[in-house]
Amino acid sequence: MNLKHTPKRSNFKQYQAKMRTWTNHPYFPIIFLGIVLILVQLIGSTGLIRPSLLNFLSPVLIRYMVSLGFLLLLGYAGLASLGTAGFMGLGSYLIGYLFQTSGMSAEIAFLVGLAVSLGLGAMVGFISLRVEGMYLAIVTLGLAEILKNFFTYSPLTGATDGMRLQFITFLGITSSNTVVYNPINYVIMVLVVIVMIWMVNIINSPTGRAMLSIKNSTSAAQAMGISIMKYRLQAFLIATLLAVMGGMLGMIRTTTSFPGTWGIDLSLNVLAAVVIGGTKNIWGVLIGTFIVFGLKDLVLARIPFFQTFSNAHLMFSGALIILVVMFYPGGVIRALIDLKKLAIKVFTKIKTSWKEYTYGKSTE
Repeated sequence: MNLKHTPKRSNFKQYQAKMRTWTNHPYFPIIFLGIVLILVQLIGSTGLIRPSLLNFLSPVLIRYMVSLGFLLLLGYAGLASLGTAGFMGLGSYLIGYLFQTSGMSAEIAFLVGLAVSLGLGAMVGFISLRVEGMYLAIVTLGLAEILKNFFTYSPLTGATDGMRLQFITFLGITSSNTVVYNPINYVIMVLVVIVMIWMVNIINSPTGRAMLSIKNSTSAAQAMGISIMKYRLQAFLIATLLAVMGGMLGMIRTTTSFPGTWGIDLSLNVLAAVVIGGTKNIWGVLIGTFIVFGLKDLVLARIPFFQTFSNAHLMFSGALIILVVMFYPGGVIRALIDLKKLAIKVFTKIKTSWKEYTYGKSTE
């Protein structure tokens, strides 16, 4: 009888081992997240999910993509930048101008925007070789303010009235500011999955380890033959690329851009998302992004105090940053990992106590 069932049991164990191999792969949770997000959009297209929820997800995911670039810049290369909002605004206005005024297709304009972002990232990367820390943050902040003033006063960007497109067509999908359900959300979610996989590869590669060594000690990294210029340039290129891409995706999605959107508060919120979530973990940054950019609309907007004082959510984010920096420098993700370990320890203790109560203590 046992021999009869042995092949089936063996096959089941092989299937279990194969499933465990798949689920333990670092790409598995990322792809699973992408499938869940796309399913939410598919269900939402039938009208079963409120449009407000669908319209809430996409901008948060765009900012998450931008935050991943900042994660690499701050958490691994150890470089501080406050120019994120300016770079996002540049991408937003650039694709809008090229599509509306120059008659360029959105796909070509998107590629031009990526090329411009690489040039801008290289420029800021070279600056980072001369100045570091607080001074680098001030330089990038100055660059962002120059861009914001250009957006505010230049007729090319619509000045204070902002830029409004009647529509924009990207990859065969047409967006306009009158669309309730926007199919461009699928493109955003696919790009988020691709960027997450890209970040995992960079973090676990020699490039990520070289960036960490530079962050920990520039002198030690140079002594080991690591090129400071090469890896700082790479960090700024990737961070700027994702920031400009985020701005372009925002314009494609909403077809509007206003200069007030691209101020220092947005750069600080991206910084807050990375610090609160965890400066070395892509999942922590995802949690931090939803706390900083999503909690206001999902939770705080329903509380009377925050309805009366619309900017009070900034105090909430500031308090979170203080608590995380003081008590959990690893971010919210570190706290969740510690809670998981504590829960496993408590569960194991309860299980052991129950066995001892039921069967008696082992005499071995």
